[in-house]
Amino acid sequence: MPSVSDPGLLVLLGLRLRSFATAAVVAETVGLPESDVEARLERAGAADQARFRDGRMTGWMLTPAGRTEGERLLGLELDATGQRQAVNDAYHRFLAINQRMLDVCTDWQLRTVDGAQVVNDHLDQAHDQAVVAHLVELDAAMLAITADLAEVLERFGGYGSRLAGALAKVQGGDLDWFTKPTIDSYHTVWFELHENLLATLGIERGREPTPTGEEAC
Repeated sequence: MPSVSDPGLLVLLGLRLRSFATAAVVAETVGLPESDVEARLERAGAADQARFRDGRMTGWMLTPAGRTEGERLLGLELDATGQRQAVNDAYHRFLAINQRMLDVCTDWQLRTVDGAQVVNDHLDQAHDQAVVAHLVELDAAMLAITADLAEVLERFGGYGSRLAGALAKVQGGDLDWFTKPTIDSYHTVWFELHENLLATLGIERGREPTPTGEEAC
């Protein structure tokens, strides 16, 4: 059975993953009742771990203290569950294909015409079909990674279905679901999972190890 994370940990993590969000969005992200999340955010605010901003855009954001506390709780969770190595192994498998995903996203947004890169207008169906085929190949590797993560920590359980849902929409012709940042597109979910792994393992994004293995680019 996968380990279930502490709600306080989930709220700080959810806020980190969303950067700036309402209690309702955090609740949806981490699968907790909105009233519970609201109360925990209020307590985090009192402890200077989160800050509420009101105005044209209303929501919560983590403070540096909240980020530190979240990473402390995530580290304690790995130690208590004994799953640090399993998550670390999954992270390195993810890292080995991450550059390929970035390259695929670039190919989706740009294409080469007469030797020059131009914005992809998605009129070249052969180009787009080739890029989607590469995404399908990456998705097969991601399916195994997300399944292994879901077996050890429950909070990773939704990533596989979210990625599959986004891919299905892309294959069905809804092009926004490849990289559009304001929806749960394939790239949005991929980026969130990356941040979740970094937070869980206490790794700074700018200090990641160099990928190794046959899949590395």
